[in-house]
Amino acid sequence: MTAGIDEAGRGPLAGPVVAAAVILPPSHGIEGIADSKTLSPGKRKEIYTRLVEDDRVKIGVGVGDADVIDRLNIRNATLLSMRKALDDIGTRPANVLVDGPDIGSFQVPHTPVIGGDSLCEVIGAASIVAKVTRDEIMLLYDRIFPAYGFRRNKGYGTPDHIARLRAFGPCRVHRRSFEPLKGMLSEENVG
Repeated sequence: MTAGIDEAGRGPLAGPVVAAAVILPPSHGIEGIADSKTLSPGKRKEIYTRLVEDDRVKIGVGVGDADVIDRLNIRNATLLSMRKALDDIGTRPANVLVDGPDIGSFQVPHTPVIGGDSLCEVIGAASIVAKVTRDEIMLLYDRIFPAYGFRRNKGYGTPDHIARLRAFGPCRVHRRSFEPLKGMLSEENVG
């Protein structure tokens, strides 16, 4: 059994980094698995639903919230979320394929695969689970913190999101260690 691991949310100004670990059965029959960034939101959600409803597919998720990111930095929070996802999968794979060159260490044999979300189906499945899970978290945050437009920007630093940050200041799910937020907070402390 080989697990694929990928993450979503390294770059946004708000919200968590989410990692997913997935083990696919040999003949799963789920068509269209690919890098989540290449799929429409509707197609991602459709494949995600098929993955989570198939009892033969093993899925684990790890989340690092904004506080963890600010405390550990985004790299370490991502690696911690990946290890949590692997622990959450509920079974020990023989090997792990991880998207990207910087994969840290795991308790099982592991291999970095640059561009793995588009090259390996199992990593593509993990990218879909991570992206849909993170997007759903951001939709929840949009209801809790409607001033920031998280439904549209998913926490990324769009011009509209930055304008809203300047108008309202950060909320508890913003990453205070990320620019331009870090600079904005420094300016407030100086003034």
